[in-house]
Amino acid sequence: MTSPDPAAADPTPSDPAASDPAALGRERADRLVGLLEAGDGPGADTVLADVAEVRDLVYVGAALTALAHAESRGLPPAQRAQANTRRLNLGAVRDAARNDPAALRVWLRRSAEELLLLRSLRAAADRIAG
Repeated sequence: MTSPDPAAADPTPSDPAASDPAALGRERADRLVGLLEAGDGPGADTVLADVAEVRDLVYVGAALTALAHAESRGLPPAQRAQANTRRLNLGAVRDAARNDPAALRVWLRRSAEELLLLRSLRAAADRIAG
């Protein structure tokens, strides 16, 4: 009996994002934001349409929320307060959509658009500050 040949094993390394739902959520969130930033709304909708499970949609939302928190930290106090209010409103949308994948996709799209707004506000604040 011969032992298995290690070289005969699958030569492609496993994709960590495929086995890690949080990593896959971050990847999808980055793709979603990138497409919206490029003005490709239909492409962004396709990214969201390709996510069928509520659990996977929630991981995308968690990634977007983390990015939004990071972006809002650099805003001036008044804009940060406004961003917090908008985030609370988005949380209400999320809560209302809890088990509805279509409604969660609407929440994710709005969350990604909010992230782009935060980035533009931060860029404007940086320009004003010099």
